[in-house]
Amino acid sequence: MTTNRIVLITGANKGIGLATARELARAGHTVLIGARDPRRGAAAADGLAAEGLDARFVHLDVTDPATAAAAAELITAEYGRLDTLVNNAGVARDWQRSPEDLPVEAVRETYETNVFGAVTVINAMLPLLRRSPAGLIGNVSSGLGSFGFLSDPDSPLWDVATLLAYNSSKAALNAVTLVYARALRESGIKVSSLEPGYCATDLNGHSGTATAEEGGRRIARQLGEAEAGPSGRFFAGEGGTYPW
Repeated sequence: MTTNRIVLITGANKGIGLATARELARAGHTVLIGARDPRRGAAAADGLAAEGLDARFVHLDVTDPATAAAAAELITAEYGRLDTLVNNAGVARDWQRSPEDLPVEAVRETYETNVFGAVTVINAMLPLLRRSPAGLIGNVSSGLGSFGFLSDPDSPLWDVATLLAYNSSKAALNAVTLVYARALRESGIKVSSLEPGYCATDLNGHSGTATAEEGGRRIARQLGEAEAGPSGRFFAGEGGTYPW
């Protein structure tokens, strides 16, 4: 991405979110560490600051609209605009669980963070993104949200195609991406889905084949590609794009 951007990343106190924050801060951007836990969020921001990076903690629980509104007020007062929003916060409550064994409450909880949380934050930050000369929204998705992969028995993702809550929530998030890309086209704000790849994080019990640091580098690269190219794309972790 171009230098000196104000970037907000949700769920950025650990894992891929923190790795993405570090990559973007190293590239010269001001990074706002969105996190629901003030202690962990502040510690993550302080750690980046200790490395000489421009980072600060912003209290933000994506399932609580009041914190999103308060975060927007803080960013307005301190920076006056937001250039990039990365909706990274996500949960998986159905890892290694079959659809018939998954309580519907777990599906609702997954959607609250992965889908409704992203919409909540986007709407709270849109006035700030409109003040940017090149507003950008990146929704961190997964190849598991691609209908092309979910319906393809030859897909490398076929073994985990039965994750009801996670996969369907990422498919819904992809639809959210396309709806906002269309709605915001005239404003100049670009919206795309991003994917870090299968990274070892708390979300999957650290079973991933790539590191969180690799995932952060991929997201940072995709953000640059999203800024430079057309809106409404679904970037793949290994490069290129996914089928929707």
